This record gives sequence, structure tokens and C-alpha cells, in this order.
Amino acid sequence: FSVLCSAILSSYLLGERLNLLGKLGCMLSLVGSTVMVIHAPEDEEVTTLDEMTSKLKEPGFLAYAAILLALCFLLIFYLAPRYGQSNILVYLTICSVIGAFSVSSVKGLGIAIKGFFAGQPVLQHPLTWILVITLVASITTQINYLNKSLDIFNTSLVFPIYYVLFTSIVITTSIILFKEWVAMTVIDIIGTVCGFLTIILGVFLLHAFKDLHVSLENLPQVLQNEQQVPVTRDDKNILIEVDNSSIAPEDKPKVFMLYT
Repeated sequence: FSVLCSAILSSYLLGERLNLLGKLGCMLSLVGSTVMVIHAPEDEEVTTLDEMTSKLKEPGFLAYAAILLALCFLLIFYLAPRYGQSNILVYLTICSVIGAFSVSSVKGLGIAIKGFFAGQPVLQHPLTWILVITLVASITTQINYLNKSLDIFNTSLVFPIYYVLFTSIVITTSIILFKEWVAMTVIDIIGTVCGFLTIILGVFLLHAFKDLHVSLENLPQVLQNEQQVPVTRDDKNILIEVDNSSIAPEDKPKVFMLYT
């Protein structure tokens, strides 16, 4: 719903025009979100920090977290200085990979807050402070590289790609950490995947064609074939054309003079 709210609020508050394809993208995002909610797995009940600690210590999640950290360090220290200014996926992949740790930290801190109001000694638990440090570091890194990406690349490209990458990694993290998909049926799995793909299509329509003036009134004109724009030929094409012309005899040498 963040995609839908940002589109509607920017239309009313910032004066950005929401065309027909944008409205269709909002509807597809709503439909995809509804399908995902209907088929989503039930969250495994984790009520204490000790249970959360046992989840984090499982070998599968430790291996997954180690792979994410190695990928993050590779992106930050090797790929970002070399290709970050030219490839949009570098910075956004860093934000998405770090997002797996921020979402897990928020989940653990939510359990800690519930335990605090229930009278549990959560402040003495070391996992609480580990989650706080992880959350602060991950959010700071995400904001840093997201701003770098927005400074270089088009916003209409950054947010859809970041949304898809971030959501994919968060869903994968949730599957590995909380094993939410273990008890799901095949129909629910297919429904969840189809809902997510529908959201991706809606986000693509919302951002990729936001600069087009498409409405129900001018839709027939938009669908018509536009007149071909005359192609401007450079000097190389002109020289080749002169070289291949039949004006000059083929047996005589041709000389071209370029003035700068």
C-alpha cells in the first residue's frame, strides 16, 4: 500500500499527474496485495527473545546471513566504487540485501517491546541491544545508498526496482527464518507468487509510463501510429553514401576533405 499511497499523495500534494496507466497500476497493486493477503502463510508464533534467539541460531539462517553479508561487502567495497555510478542495480542491491537484516531486527524488537510491557527483563537480554545496533546500522546504510541511487538515476526507475528487490529478499528471509511456507498448500503458494507478480506489474505500469499523457479521452489518438520522425544522418553516413554513389567513376580515386 505504500506504492498506492505515494502515488495518490504525490498526485494531490505535489501536483504530479496520475494518468490512466498509473491508475491501472494502482488497481493492480491493490488486487495483488489482496491476493497475497488471502493466500499468505500464517506467521509462526514467536513470543519471547529466547525463541527468537533459537531461530537466529539455526544453521540454515546462519548460512543465509553469511551469504548476504559476503554479498553486501562485495558490493560495497568492490562493485560500488567501480560500477555504482553506471549500474542502477549495484546501490539498490545493497539496500535490498541490508533490508533483510533491518526487517528481522524490527521483528525481534517488536517481540522485545511486547515483553517489556509484559514485565519481562528484556533490557538485560543481549539480543535486544544486538537487534538495536543491527537496526540502526542497516537503516543508515539503506538510506545512504538509496540517496546515492536517487542522485544518479531516475526516480521512476529506482523505486520500482528497489521495491521488487527488497520485497523478494524479505520474503526469502521470512521463509528461511520463520519457516512460514512449510505448512502452505500448493494453491496458497501459487496464489502468493501470482499476487506478488501482479504487484510488480502494477508498480511497473505506475512508474514506467507516468510521463505519458494517457486518458480515456485521448486513448484513440495515443494508440494510433505516430508519424515517422526523419532520421538525421551524421557525416559518416553521408560520406558512405557519396562513396557508394554512381556520380563519380568507380575507377577513379575519391578524396574527402573534412573542415573543423
